[in-house]
Amino acid sequence: MNPVTVIRGTGPIILGQPHSGTHVPDDIFARLNDLGQQLRDTDWHVPRLYDGLLANVTIVRANFSRYVIDANRDPSGTSLYPGQNTTELVPTSTFDNELIWHTNPTEADIAHRLESYHRAYHAALEAEIARVKADHGLAVLYDCHSIRSRIPHLFDNQLPDLNIGNNGGQTCAPAITSAVTAACAQSPTYSHVVNGRFKGGWTTRHYGRPEDGVHAIQMELAQRCYLASEAPPFAYDASRANTLRQLLGTILTAVEDTVKSSLMTEI
Repeated sequence: MNPVTVIRGTGPIILGQPHSGTHVPDDIFARLNDLGQQLRDTDWHVPRLYDGLLANVTIVRANFSRYVIDANRDPSGTSLYPGQNTTELVPTSTFDNELIWHTNPTEADIAHRLESYHRAYHAALEAEIARVKADHGLAVLYDCHSIRSRIPHLFDNQLPDLNIGNNGGQTCAPAITSAVTAACAQSPTYSHVVNGRFKGGWTTRHYGRPEDGVHAIQMELAQRCYLASEAPPFAYDASRANTLRQLLGTILTAVEDTVKSSLMTEI
């Protein structure tokens, strides 16, 4: 299986989808324990959730599971959230701090996965950012994520529905963040926060360079908003999802309108 899927559009927005993949090569899958083989920390059904919401959008999607290697972690292994619980470049445990391997991956395993998966994903993403920027003079990377609503090992209490991250305002123009938050604020259904527990992962922080015309923003969704249950088999709830999809479509359209409007002069 190709580790990355790229769907090219002609617009200025790129949807990054680094954690929705479930492919695990057979030799790696055999080394996962029963819990690890459930792949429970996947960003379940994110491609379906965003499908068709915005015309001419580009999509860069990792097809491999984050348990193979996490495409949204610093390849050096440096923690995104020093002093807080998180998972590694190649996770050794679930978000609940439960072990997932019979035998942990070796340094050689990690080096191989960096080359074959992590770098493949980011090479594709870098190429699309360069192409879109060449076409439009800028590119907007909207990084699509989801996570279970309650994970005591990672955060207290229940996560807000929509978690917007721009690393403290560093990764995109204020007008883009304002467009996203304004769309969220208009919803009577969903709660939202900016730079709460999730401030943007390595992808957002690495590529977000507004001064160079590359803007990045992360959206972390609480899975209760569109799943039937946040437990296996993590089934998609079409009724819940359709309500959320309406808002996500509004958000993406607001970002596109901002980029195309007179606010461009401020960006």
